[in-house]
Amino acid sequence: MKMMGKKAGVAIHISDKLDLKAKAITRDKEGHFIILKRAIQQEDITLVNIYAPYTGAPKYIKQLLEDVEGEIDSITVIAGDFNTPPTPLDKSSKQKISKETSILNDSLEQMELIDIFTTFHPKATEYTFFSSAHGSFSKIDYIFGHR
Repeated sequence: MKMMGKKAGVAIHISDKLDLKAKAITRDKEGHFIILKRAIQQEDITLVNIYAPYTGAPKYIKQLLEDVEGEIDSITVIAGDFNTPPTPLDKSSKQKISKETSILNDSLEQMELIDIFTTFHPKATEYTFFSSAHGSFSKIDYIFGHR
C-alpha cells in the first residue's frame, strides 16, 4: 500500500504481507508530511514521514513535531528528509549549528526522540547530501524513534 501527499511529496510504503489495521492518515496539502496510525498485532504504531522545505527546515520540523505531539504513540517512527543536519558530526565542514537547529534539537530531546542510526553508529560520518555552494557534505535524512 502506498500513501501519497496530494503534490507528490512524501510517501510511506508498507508491504501487503503485514497484517495492518488502518486507524488514521493525516497529511498536509503541500505534500511535506504524512502521518499514518496503524495497529500491528494489536499494538498501536505511528509512522511519520517528513520532507522539510529547504528554507527554514529546523523551524518547520519543530513546529510540525509540536503539532503532532499528541498523536505520537509509544511506538513511533519519524523519518524523512530534514534538510538540516542537527549535529556537527552530520556535517563535513566545521560550521556551527544554528540557533534554529539547536531549538529543534531541544524539541527532539524533550519528545524523547533519538536518531536511530547515530545511536548504533555514533562515530559514523556517512552523508546524504552535498552542497556545491558550501562545498560540504551533510546528513539530512533521518530516522527517529522513542528512547
